[in-house]
Amino acid sequence: MASPCIDVCRFDEATGWCLGCGMAKPEKKRWKKDRDARPAVRDALPARLAALERAGHRTGKAAKRKKG
Repeated sequence: MASPCIDVCRFDEATGWCLGCGMAKPEKKRWKKDRDARPAVRDALPARLAALERAGHRTGKAAKRKKG
């Protein structure tokens, strides 16, 4: 399973989730080693990104750009 990481790596301080892909730092670190956890992590990402968007954050590739 390919990593959902899109090389944005900016994190929301309140949740700890990446604004690019939705993963938390510990999940990103474990991704290569813990194959069994990957489906659960991947399943959680759409809801996380939606929550970040509702909180006013840019997500995905748009998170790479600063608000202006």
